[in-house]
Amino acid sequence: LHQERRMSEEQVQEKIEYRDGKVEEVLTDGRRILTFRNGTKKEISADKKMTTISFSNGDVKKIMPDQRVIYYYADAQTTHTAYPDGLEVLQFPNKQIEKYYPDGTQEIVFPDHTVKCLYSDGLKETFFTDGTVVKVEKNGDKTMVFSNGQKEIHTAQFKRREYPDGTVKTVYCNGRQETKYSTGRVQIKDEEGNLILDK
Repeated sequence: LHQERRMSEEQVQEKIEYRDGKVEEVLTDGRRILTFRNGTKKEISADKKMTTISFSNGDVKKIMPDQRVIYYYADAQTTHTAYPDGLEVLQFPNKQIEKYYPDGTQEIVFPDHTVKCLYSDGLKETFFTDGTVVKVEKNGDKTMVFSNGQKEIHTAQFKRREYPDGTVKTVYCNGRQETKYSTGRVQIKDEEGNLILDK
């Protein structure tokens, strides 16, 4: 950093000191560096397409040629990128990434690569690294699809497990259990676990 500063000082073509304490330097490569009294520095590229603002607290804001705005929060070690189309991306030091889309969708990529999507209609989907997918509807109904082919559905009325062989086991909120086997056999147990039908 010291060497970089020395090099930029060697390349200063013009230096303007303003009454308010601001100092403007025009470098031989065409860049402009404005240094404010509070320690904030603003660097404008020669083509005026990129601006970098370095704040005294260590934060850095970059306005890129493609109109992306990248803000680095030094204390939190977090980067916030705002894209011209409305997408916003936060990157945290623990490698968690959060994306906020203009349509209201939010996507979170956790450090273990689990991905959680929150949609504007209230649907939540989580994709686990083992292949499990969990969907939670706005009304609270939950569907889990496991990598082994099993599927589980939870509603206010029942919990149901569907197996790849076609067997379906359902437990109702009153405790009644019903199992339908792929062979066509049906077994029903009452809330105490007593067998009341097997055919």
